Formats: sequence, C-alpha cells, structure tokens
Amino acid sequence: MSLALATLLYEWRRYMAAVVALAFSGLLVLAQVGMFVGIGKGFTAQIDRARADIMVLGPGAKALFGGPSGLPRRMIPLVYSHPEVTQVAPLDGSGGRFQNILTPEEQAKIEARTKAAAKGGKQAGGEGGGRKTEFVNVTVIDAIPGYVTVPTDYTQSMVEALRQPYAVAVDQTALKRLGVKKGDKAIYNGKTINIAVVTTGYPNIIQPTLVMSRDTLRMLGEADTGQRVGPLMVQIRDPARAEIVAAQLNKKADGKFRAWTRQELADANSSAMLDDQIIGIMLGFSAFLGLLIGVAITWQTLRGAIMANIKEFASLRALGVSMGDLRNIVMELSFWVGIVGVGAAGLLTWLVTLLATAGGVPMFFPPSLIIIVAVFLVVIAMLSGFLSLGILKNSQPADLLR
Repeated sequence: MSLALATLLYEWRRYMAAVVALAFSGLLVLAQVGMFVGIGKGFTAQIDRARADIMVLGPGAKALFGGPSGLPRRMIPLVYSHPEVTQVAPLDGSGGRFQNILTPEEQAKIEARTKAAAKGGKQAGGEGGGRKTEFVNVTVIDAIPGYVTVPTDYTQSMVEALRQPYAVAVDQTALKRLGVKKGDKAIYNGKTINIAVVTTGYPNIIQPTLVMSRDTLRMLGEADTGQRVGPLMVQIRDPARAEIVAAQLNKKADGKFRAWTRQELADANSSAMLDDQIIGIMLGFSAFLGLLIGVAITWQTLRGAIMANIKEFASLRALGVSMGDLRNIVMELSFWVGIVGVGAAGLLTWLVTLLATAGGVPMFFPPSLIIIVAVFLVVIAMLSGFLSLGILKNSQPADLLR
C-alpha cells in the first residue's frame, strides 16, 4: 500500500470535506442530466420497449424530437418490399382534453362540503376528489398480441383489454393527476372512454399520456388517414441483422427516408435532449458551478490536511526524500480523494434516483456521461492537489529542531 493511500485511510476525517464537495459537485451535474434525459425517455418509452427492430423517419429527422419525423404513406410498400421485413406499422397519436367522471358518492361528498361551507360563510375547499381537467397526449398500439407496436412488457390480458372499444391505458403515475383509477370512465374530447389498463414504467411529468388501440382512435375520429404518416416501426426476421437491414433500406430509399436501428434512434433522442440550447446552458452553468465549488473546497481541505502533517513531510525530507517525491505523494493523495469522491457521487445519485422514481420523475444516465463526470471529478481533485503543492515549501527539516 502506498503512503498516500495509507494516509487517506488512517486520516480520512481530514479529507471528508473534500470527498463531500466532490460528491455534491458530481450530483449537481448528474442529477440534472439524468432528469432531462429521463424526461425524454418518458416520451419514447413506448417506442423503446416496442418489438420494432428498425425505425423509419423522414429524411430530415435527426431524432424523434427534431425535424420532420413523418413521411409519405406511399413509403410503406417500399419498406415492406425488403425480403427480411415482416411487419410495418406507422405511429399514430393525438391529443385533447381529458375530464374525469365523478361517481355518485364522490358527487354527494362534494355537495355536502359545499353546503357545509355555505352555512359557515366560507368557500368550499379543494380537498381532492373533484372534477379534474387535463390536456393529454394519445399514443396508439395495434391491439394484436406480439404486434410490432405493442411494448414487450404488455401482457396478453392488457392487449385484450385495449382491444375493447374506447378502452385506454394510463400509467400509474398519472392516475392521481387525472383523478381516475382502473375501471373508471372519463371524457376525452367530449366522448366517453374507459380506463381499462394501468401501466407502470411510462411516466410523463409534462403531460399525462393515454394509450389506446388504433381502432379506438379511429372510432374517436382522430386517426391519421392523410397522405403522410408518422414514423414507421419495422420488425425483421432476425433482430441481429438490424444494422445491415437498416443500411439496405437506406440505400433503397435514395434519400426519401432514413432507417434507424432502435438503439441508434434511442441514442440520438438522448443527444437531442442534451443539445437543446436551454438545457445546454443549464448544464454548462451547473458544470461550471460544480467546478468552482469542488476546486475551492477540495483545495482548502487538502491544503489544511497537508499543513496538519507538515512535520511528517519535514521528517521525510530529513530522511532524504526529495521535494519531487513529496509532490508525487500529494498528487497521488489527490487522485485517491477524487476516486473516493466519484464513489460518493455515485451513491448520492443512486439515492436521488430512488426518490425521483418514487415521485414519478424518470431519470436516465447515459454511460458516456457517467464516465465524463467521473473524469471531471478526478480532474478537480488533481487540480486542487496541484494548487496545494506550494505548502510543501514549509516542510523544512530544521523546523523539527524547534
């Protein structure tokens, strides 16, 4: 075991402030990035978990969020003409006004509260359980077990339930916001629908999402029957050949559309979220703030710890250890402080993720981002150690005789 690592282990209290500063600097960046990317994943969860091996978007689309992702309907036969393609289905969706329907018991409770408040000369308080109105997104699946648009975590019973007319699915995180539960009826754009399925793992903190069958959307009069369709979900015989088939489709398209593997599109969606100007400014400011906080606290902590051990360093110089070797010890010590800070940041981020998940806020951390933040924290620690090297000038062997 090196002297630097042994010093950190046996005198860990002196370096705890530096570790905590690094941990919170990493948390500041990771939590924001995880939240923004997680929100994007919430939008695309149904696509990410579908059985599609390839997604076909418009030629100008750089991700599902950016650029025109739709394409002409006549492109569907062209995609189908590839011998390895087995299923093709366009994405469809809509949006509108959602209202819950109160049961007679709930209506009676509200009327009783209103009358009691009127007798007391007060306004009736909104204690929940009342009429709620929200604007919702609508996404579509084909209610056929194993079909390309059906997410892999949908059971056969869920698909059968959505096959019923006007049946919809709602994620559990949206139930309270919409004021409904499984089996309730509600009003969507003036028509009655039935909450037939409650899903898990499809949170959307911006707008609640309803999932319904393509037939239900058609019965609601909102199906897209025009000359253009949404992105195409494509299933092939051998998923392992997705990259090869996507390249062949792109060659056949001659610029009329672009085929993406599902993983390629997922990565592009995450990058599109991070490339957003406002998000980029926020993340840049967080990284700058984390750098300032991390360097300032870590530098002062290391400086104080070295000063506390200055006699030990002076003893090493008296034994013939060169100043260069002492500097190497300090830099190695800074490195180990950075490694421990990375571990602490990971632990704090994991705890925050648990709390966010419990509150219905999705979080996702791209592996490349985790590596960048880990290197960022180690660099902060090493920079702080470099700034602390000047204190070693006080380690004069003659001071041991005082």
